Parts: sequence; C-alpha cells; structure tokens
Amino acid sequence: MNEQLIQEVVAEVVARLAQVQPGLRLKTDGATAPSPAKAAASPPSPAPPRAAAAGRRRGVFTDANEACEAASAAFRQLQEKGLEGRRKIVAIVKELCEANAAEWARMELEETKIGRLDHKIEKLQVIKLVPGVEWLRPDGLSGDHGITLEEYTPFGVIGAVTPMTHSIPTIAGNIVNMVAAGNAAVFNPHPKAARCAVLAAQTFNEAIYREVGIDNIACVIENPTLESFQAICAHEAVRLLCVTGGPGVVKAAMQTGKRAICAGPGNPPVLVDDTANLSRAARDIIRGAAYDNNLLCVGEKEVFALDNVADKLMAEMERHGAVRLTPGQLDALTKAAFTFKEGQDGGAEPVVNKEFIGKDATVLAQAAGVSVPNGTELLFAETEANHPFVFEEQMMPFIPIVRVRDVEEGIREALKAERGYRHTSIIHSNNVEHMTAMGRALDTALFIKNGPCMAGLGLGGEGYMSYSIATPTGEGVTNPKTFTRVRRCVMVDNLRIY
Repeated sequence: MNEQLIQEVVAEVVARLAQVQPGLRLKTDGATAPSPAKAAASPPSPAPPRAAAAGRRRGVFTDANEACEAASAAFRQLQEKGLEGRRKIVAIVKELCEANAAEWARMELEETKIGRLDHKIEKLQVIKLVPGVEWLRPDGLSGDHGITLEEYTPFGVIGAVTPMTHSIPTIAGNIVNMVAAGNAAVFNPHPKAARCAVLAAQTFNEAIYREVGIDNIACVIENPTLESFQAICAHEAVRLLCVTGGPGVVKAAMQTGKRAICAGPGNPPVLVDDTANLSRAARDIIRGAAYDNNLLCVGEKEVFALDNVADKLMAEMERHGAVRLTPGQLDALTKAAFTFKEGQDGGAEPVVNKEFIGKDATVLAQAAGVSVPNGTELLFAETEANHPFVFEEQMMPFIPIVRVRDVEEGIREALKAERGYRHTSIIHSNNVEHMTAMGRALDTALFIKNGPCMAGLGLGGEGYMSYSIATPTGEGVTNPKTFTRVRRCVMVDNLRIY
C-alpha cells in the first residue's frame, strides 16, 4: 500500500466514523472529524467516495505508470465480479452515453472545433449498438475422445490511444468492447480532445464504482503526451495495445514489441456504374461524405463514375442539395486546403491544411470564393484522377468526381486512390459481377453495396457498431472477441454422453 492509498483509506474511515458518531474527534494527516458543534448543527451526510475524499478524480491520472497500476488492480476486481459485473459496466456506459449525448457532443465540438453537433450527438447515441458480453459464446467440440471447450478470456490491461475526430465515442465503444471481454483499460487520448475524454472517463468510473464497486476500470491520462504513450506501452501490466489514429501513432504502436490492434487511416473510394439507381447513389454519397463533415474513416472520399452516367449523377447530387464548384472555384479551394512540400522523387506532395479538417461546407465554400446557402452539407467538383482531393484523406465535406470509361478502369483507379489501406470501399451498382470484381480487387475490411458508408457499421445496414476498425493489423471492425485470448480446456475420453 502506497502513501496515497493509506491516506484515502484513513479519510474514508474518518468520514464513516463521523457519520456514526458526530462528536468523535480523530486527527490524521490533513483529515479530521467534524467538531461537536458543527456535527450538532447539521445532520450527518453520507460518506464521500474514497477517491473524492482524497481529492482526486476517479480514473483520471497525471502519471501513466500510476494509471497502469490502478487499471491492473481494477482488472483483478473485475475478475471477482464475473460476467454479471461486466454486463453491469457495459449497461452503465451505454446509458451514460445516451443520457449525456447532447452535453458531451457539445463539449467535444467546442474543444476540437471540428465536425457537426447533430452527428456528434448521434455518434454517442449509437454506442448502444456496440456488442457486449453476449458476443463471447464459447465453442465446443465433442467426439470419440471426449470434449473440448474453447473460451474467450481477457488479456488484463489494454493500453489505448483515441483520436481527435471521435474522442468520447471511441473511448466509450472501446470500454464496452474491452470490459465485456474482461479487461481494464488505460487511455491516452488525443491532446486536442483530452478535456472531453477526461470528463467522460471520470463520469464512467464514478458510476461504475458507485454501482459495481470497481475503481479505475477505464483510466485516462489527463495531459496526454508522446511520453505518456510510451510509458503505457512499456508498462509490464499492459499486455495489449489498441490504437485508433493516424499513420504515425499506428507505426509507433507496431514497433513497441507488444501485440497491437491498430485502426489506421482510410481513403474510401466509391464506384458508380451505369446500372446504379443514380438518385439513391447521389443521396447516399452526400449522406456519407457529409457525415460529421467527413471525419469518419469509412466516409466516402472520392467518386469514380462511368462517363455515360457522370453528368446525371452530378445533377442528382445538386438536386439533393450538394453544391457543385466550377474549375476556378476548385482551384481556389485546393490552394487553401493543401500546402505542397518537396517529395522524395523531387515532385510536390500535397499536405492537408489542418485548418480545414472537419469544417462546415460553408467554410470551404468561402475559401473557394462562392456563397452557398446555410445548411449546405457537401461541395463537389469534377477532377482528374491524380488530383490531391482524390489521393489524400482530406476529411472535409468536399468530394471529387472522376470520370472513367468503364468499370475496369474505375476499379483500377479506385484501387490506386485507396492507397493500399484496405479500409473501406463502396459501389453503387445492380450488376453482381461488377460488385464481385471490385470486392476482390480492393480487398477492404468494409465493402458496402448500394448504401452510405455508415451502413457498414450497422447504421442502415446489418451489423454492429465500433469506432475502432483495425485494418493495418487485420482484425477489421473490433468487437469483444478482438480483445480476448482463446484458451482450450480438454476432457479426454469423458463427458461425451453419446
């Protein structure tokens, strides 16, 4: 027991004694029972939680090593609570996300200044679609030589990194998945979305301690840095990493020597052929590309349309409320949205201007030199296949439209634009052979036919929700099984009843 823990225990004991015997005076380091006069003047109040009595916030740490040790203790507590304890925690997290969706979404938007409030609220409300303990059904084998049971068991403590784009939803979804699997977690949130992450984690931990009796099941670093990330990775209690972010942090996690589940970047292409329902395709492209101002890693980023339907598709997009930019306006937006640096081959490489990431379409329109109606969700323009907006994961409510001669060319260009991330691809077609050819060629973790990108995450399509889609390491859409070890128990020549 360290000195801080001793002080917390003493503070709680003093508070409880004061409640039972108000006149009692006990002296400790910095904690005394109420004086007789004060106790007589007011009725005793319930004892404060141990962490609150010590003056710290549950689950919130400034030191990464302390957070890992606290999470390790919470993991042991969770083991004692069994499956029912996990179910309670999952229910608590989902209920708190639903109850606080508007407030937390507003706080995240104010801190990060990217995205849309209505969609940030929805991203918290759909945490209810993240699978829990029910996902962990054991597998059984039975034969002449007895029976075998394979069960999904926890790693222990998971070190996690969460992005700026979906800070609270990623933390909440990861807690549901990880705790359902029996783990505790330590989160190193994106520094530009740390305040909202801390608030949510503290709220989760307080409710979990109050209702389940487990402290620090989901710890968070209050001032996250590269050093705190490295300390989490190096701590002996952390046996698994889960990183949701850009290429840099994914690469760092994969070089730690520990097993890492990495949800990296994506640049999802859309192919529209001449068998598609163009009105539906236009509506779905707008819905997906405009969602939270195109911050979703699964979001539509570029469209390849067959030449004989491209004009009709763009007309339908205008009819559904998107605004088309002229070539001159596109040039102006490109110059504002990208800077260019010298590449390894001597050419100019585009770099996304972070000031435009996740901003409203009206902000992009202003940079393009055009006035658009308030409420405009998406801008688009026709471009060449090698345009920066095609090849960069720009995360803005703008989408380029590229003409292609046929499906074969469209698939080739989509494959190049997807850049080998193998994340998400989308097709609008009623030709099964075209769907099959694109699916095989791009080999992405999510492949959506005739719907918006969100359909791949259970929103308008069958399936389940997760905000960590592990494409670099191959796990795909994460769920509780992702965060488990498979253990086999064998009974030889017995318990086979027939």
